[in-house]
Amino acid sequence: MNTNTIFKLLPAVVLSVMTMESCQNMDKNENIKKEKSAIEIIMARKSVRSYTSRPVEKEKVDIMLKAAMAAPSAVNKQPWSFIVIDDKEVLNHLAQVLPYAKMTAEAPMAIVVCGDLTKSLNGELGQYWMLDCSAASENLLLAAEALGLGAVWTAVYPEEQRIENVRAVLSLPEYIVPFNLIPIGYPQRNEKPKDKFKQENIHYNQW
Repeated sequence: MNTNTIFKLLPAVVLSVMTMESCQNMDKNENIKKEKSAIEIIMARKSVRSYTSRPVEKEKVDIMLKAAMAAPSAVNKQPWSFIVIDDKEVLNHLAQVLPYAKMTAEAPMAIVVCGDLTKSLNGELGQYWMLDCSAASENLLLAAEALGLGAVWTAVYPEEQRIENVRAVLSLPEYIVPFNLIPIGYPQRNEKPKDKFKQENIHYNQW
């Protein structure tokens, strides 16, 4: 290859390299955007207690459930079960028997996160299922936020009376423990998240 040919090809080679670098930078920027998006969803999550009458699409329900089941669990036992409720009579009944879940009567749907003691690490004596169900519940709440839905965690466990009330309404077997009830729907108004960051709660290396 003579010198003239090299000089003719040089601009094309330079342009090719610049294009490759540009594409790599675009990929890096895209990854940064995705990371920011996840962080923004976490920061935007809030407890929503009022909803419109618009039904929640099944596709979105499926996404929330998949997100919940993507949570970590002790020894990967996945000791959870989820009861999806969109029957208005059942929603009303749950609102009546749970003192802090009255908004359930106005929600188009709710999900009860349950612990399955037959799947829990160390069985009925193990306490890890509570941690696992907590992680699943948070994933579910974050998925709801990402999908433009509003939701709120209302506690059932560890209050014995609430557990028995939910068991009775939903006909749960003894080895299934209702952990919480999460009403879900499209928010009635645009609610803002609370800034919960407190520097005094952070310690480095020791107390």
